[in-house]
Amino acid sequence: MENDLITGLIKQFKYYKTVGDKTLDQLTFDEMTWQFNDTSNSISIIVKHIVGNMFSRWTNFLTEDGEKSWRQRDQEFEASYANKDELISAWESGWKCLFDAIEPLKNDDLNTIVYIRNERHLVSEAIFRQLGHYSYHIGQMAHIGKMLKDNVWESLSIPKGNSRAYNEEKFSKEKKHVRDDS
Repeated sequence: MENDLITGLIKQFKYYKTVGDKTLDQLTFDEMTWQFNDTSNSISIIVKHIVGNMFSRWTNFLTEDGEKSWRQRDQEFEASYANKDELISAWESGWKCLFDAIEPLKNDDLNTIVYIRNERHLVSEAIFRQLGHYSYHIGQMAHIGKMLKDNVWESLSIPKGNSRAYNEEKFSKEKKHVRDDS
């Protein structure tokens, strides 16, 4: 397949989006706005930051610096969503911007030069940078969600104590490529 690398990267972004989706699905808006203290971020603020970053990085990805002059990064760390629907709508819009930018790419595009804050990156480096950034913050969201929900948290991966059964089920099947799960 001509776009194996791009396909794999898209799959990874979709995986982390799903982790975020499953976290947000389990929480009320009040839980999303909870902060441990004044210097920590709520899930709502983390979402706002991720979305702001996505619009800045992925708008005109191949032709403009990834840090847009119109971005107000400091404001991303101020709570402003009025309700869960508004937060989810912003979350979905950010992901749409990302996927609209990377889905048309071809493997040859990975060696193209782009800039983030006037620093030169290969497209591949810029994509990996963002994959790491988003997975870091989505992990924070899941951790906060798990703390808030305590014993009613629905695991986002293999639930504690179920590794053996999970692996037995996986190894009882024929080998396949990870993309076959899409």
